[in-house]
Amino acid sequence: MHHLFGIIPIPQPLQSRSLVYDLKARLDWGKPALTILDVRDRVLFNASHIVGAISMPADELIDRALASLPLNRDLYVYGETDEDTALIASQLRTVGYRHVSEIRGGVSAWKAVGFPIETVLTAA
Repeated sequence: MHHLFGIIPIPQPLQSRSLVYDLKARLDWGKPALTILDVRDRVLFNASHIVGAISMPADELIDRALASLPLNRDLYVYGETDEDTALIASQLRTVGYRHVSEIRGGVSAWKAVGFPIETVLTAA
């Protein structure tokens, strides 16, 4: 006998804008593969970021993304503000990324609902 308890529902397909809940559902589901890009400067990234996010500051983002991420990869992006996020997402789409989603509210919204964050300890 199969129980439906504990089965995680399949998340919605990637949208051009996502709420933190949408990303969390994707992470909990575990597939298909995705990459979370934090485009804020490294000091802010080190202070706190969404668990699993990769630091790719805006000034080096496009070159680094093209060198390491396939154009068909699902990318979730956030910056300091939703305006920054929208600008970066637009740049990623312009260079050929087809699956880019802007995380509304970024790390602040993520923390506000109690989802886990990471910090990077740096030597003083």
